[in-house]
Amino acid sequence: MKKYFSKIALFLIFAVSLVSAQTVKLKIIETTDTHGSIFPFDFVRAKKVNYSLANIETYVKRQRADSNQTVVLLSDGDLIQGTPVVYYYNFVDTNGVHLYARVMNYMKYDAATVGNHDIEAGHKVYDKLVRQFNFPWMAANAVKEGTDIPYFKPYTILHKAGLKIAVLGLITPAIPNWLPPKIYSGMEFQDMIESAHKWVKIIKEKEKPDLLIGMFHAGVDYTYGGETADTYKNENASLLVAQEVPGFDIVLVGHDHHGWNRWVTNTKGDSVLLMGGTHAARVFAAISAEITKEKDGALIKKFSGKLIQSKNFEPDSAFLSKFRKDFEAVKNYVMQPIGKFTRTISTRESLFGDSRFVDLIHTIQLDISKADISFAAPLSFDAEIKKGEVYVKDMFELYHYENFLYTMQLSGREIKNYLEYSYGRWFNTMKDSNDDLINFEKDDSGNVVFSDRNHTPVLKYRFYNFDCAEGINYTVDVSKPVGQRVNIKGFSDGSPFSLDSMYTVAINSYRGNGGGGHLTAGAGIAREKLKDRIVASTDRDLRNYMMQWIKKKKIVTPTVDYNWKVIPVEWAKKGKEKDFKLLFGK
Repeated sequence: MKKYFSKIALFLIFAVSLVSAQTVKLKIIETTDTHGSIFPFDFVRAKKVNYSLANIETYVKRQRADSNQTVVLLSDGDLIQGTPVVYYYNFVDTNGVHLYARVMNYMKYDAATVGNHDIEAGHKVYDKLVRQFNFPWMAANAVKEGTDIPYFKPYTILHKAGLKIAVLGLITPAIPNWLPPKIYSGMEFQDMIESAHKWVKIIKEKEKPDLLIGMFHAGVDYTYGGETADTYKNENASLLVAQEVPGFDIVLVGHDHHGWNRWVTNTKGDSVLLMGGTHAARVFAAISAEITKEKDGALIKKFSGKLIQSKNFEPDSAFLSKFRKDFEAVKNYVMQPIGKFTRTISTRESLFGDSRFVDLIHTIQLDISKADISFAAPLSFDAEIKKGEVYVKDMFELYHYENFLYTMQLSGREIKNYLEYSYGRWFNTMKDSNDDLINFEKDDSGNVVFSDRNHTPVLKYRFYNFDCAEGINYTVDVSKPVGQRVNIKGFSDGSPFSLDSMYTVAINSYRGNGGGGHLTAGAGIAREKLKDRIVASTDRDLRNYMMQWIKKKKIVTPTVDYNWKVIPVEWAKKGKEKDFKLLFGK
């Protein structure tokens, strides 16, 4: 009998050891920076596309159908800005449950991080979504003003296949550099590294998770914008957190639209998988994880990641059927006529000099603000609005972002320095007529660098920071060094312009809060002093005001007054011809 019981005991011990050493398989899927790409359709250009959340849903369903694994579906922010779909449900049809909440709840997301463009929609929108999502929307370092209490949920615990998975959310702390304070009123943004140290300790001690995932809406290149590893509240600190804050098994990133799949080593010598998709639901991250619990409680973790293109999957038919009415509602909205243009306008011309496209923006800004001068840039790289009937959809070509319009006070000298900064980044310092006009990224041999992603020439600085001015007449001498190019001759109405006088300037809220560095590094105004220069602000996005302006005018003739010119004229002409072919192939 004793021998019989001994055999049973040995069998039970063996069985327990088998159970304790059991391997759990997870498929961790991260979408990021989807920017309203719910449907495989471009509502602005009225054509089908081969990427969307509907495509990704097909992949997600296939993974969930695999009984050998458990799916964790995560989103890394920037959901509700970028397409007419989300604009419509943010600001037009605001009754009921937001479409993005219905879509993500339908897809059964487990958790998400808040992105800076989600904050841009304003309190009414993101506070509502927090309540409507069936999952936590997180940002541990977005805290209630004057406290350390997170405004959003800091982290969540997911129980999957017997595992305890902690997901910590962080948002880029650079939001005050771009957005009007009233949009994030009652909120402050803490340094990501400091916040990660704090919350990793809390999670480890309180939750004792089997797996810790960081999900950060911030990029990887911490040197972007001239910042360094030591920059406090670095905009893109995801890599720094992965390296400097031990405890993470996986760090998921967003914000930079780059696409990442690499291993990094933290300060304890542990390897951390760093991954992130691109944008618009084009490329998403998928991680295959195997977690083995040893009989002594030790965990053996194996991860492998892939970046996957959503175009490889057909849109899910059940998804499209479920949200068909929403699709039709947005399609009808964007096809509403608002007026007529007597001429076609294109941003292509805007990259090389004064243009009808940007001058139309200037005209509207000056009319709304009654300011002396207007600053504006082309916010799309290659956009066109054809002459004839103009529709709501065309407003997303004319003005891509939901910026407010500020009226600010600047001195003449600050205006000149602002423009010196802009043109110093925009135009190359030309040595002769055979040189490039545009400031391209160059290799050590002086050759233009081409993007690995789409094989196009790489601009040294972003085109949406190529600001020009209206209301004053001036020249930009590209033969001269940066900082010595702009010569302001006077106001366009013939009145004198003085470097020592104060003037009112129409400027978008991104720029007015320091975005791009034109007012800070360029004009030399301390960031904390910018708010003191604001004398007026619109109460809604500038695109809405543009729409109303065109409706009122009914027929608009876009004109260009050539109030600014690039000189030497012959150099600029030849440089433009060369660079236009390089950028657009014609």
